Amino acid sequence: MSQSASVWVVLLLALLAANFPFFTERILGLVAPPGATKSLAIRVGELVLLYFVVGGIGLLFERRVGQIAPQGWEFYAVTAALFVVLAFPGFTWRYLLKHR
Repeated sequence: MSQSASVWVVLLLALLAANFPFFTERILGLVAPPGATKSLAIRVGELVLLYFVVGGIGLLFERRVGQIAPQGWEFYAVTAALFVVLAFPGFTWRYLLKHR
């Protein structure tokens, strides 16, 4: 896979992973929560966990292409902000739209 294709794969995976907690009522898609629905805190926890999973996949792609570039805290702050922005459609669907 080329380098630009792997970038697009990671971005698409990040979009899907960022919205996943808002479209399912199961914790990580596996376990039903103790209450009727998941709380926002559980969804945010899933969002943080999936951020690290997608980051690890991106790291594996980078390692396969060549040497891993060193990153500072700025890189992680920007990617975390991007991940939260990618989660906005799921958040809007779950909390801002009225479901009948």
